[in-house]
Amino acid sequence: MPSSKLTPLQESEARRKAAEEARKNKPAARTFSEEEKALRKERVAKAKDALARSGSTKGDHVPPARAALKSYLQRLNEPKQPDDARFEALIEAPFKAPPKKKPMR
Repeated sequence: MPSSKLTPLQESEARRKAAEEARKNKPAARTFSEEEKALRKERVAKAKDALARSGSTKGDHVPPARAALKSYLQRLNEPKQPDDARFEALIEAPFKAPPKKKPMR
């Protein structure tokens, strides 16, 4: 009965070919226009500023808002980014307490 195991040389050759194929099939890097770069820099500056200023803010709403800002900064290279209104809400979240719930009678 012949063994179906690969020799070390065959195994390394198969790995090399697989890596070469993966490089060929890799999507092209996305290029950003100067306008997109400027908008991105401005948003990063605003997000970092909001994070810095919210460090001493107190309230139950602050930690999740800060976590959302940190997550935004970590995911800058992902294609789907929040629109302007959502981004502004993200920036203001640590400083704006959510409305209190009305007591039930």
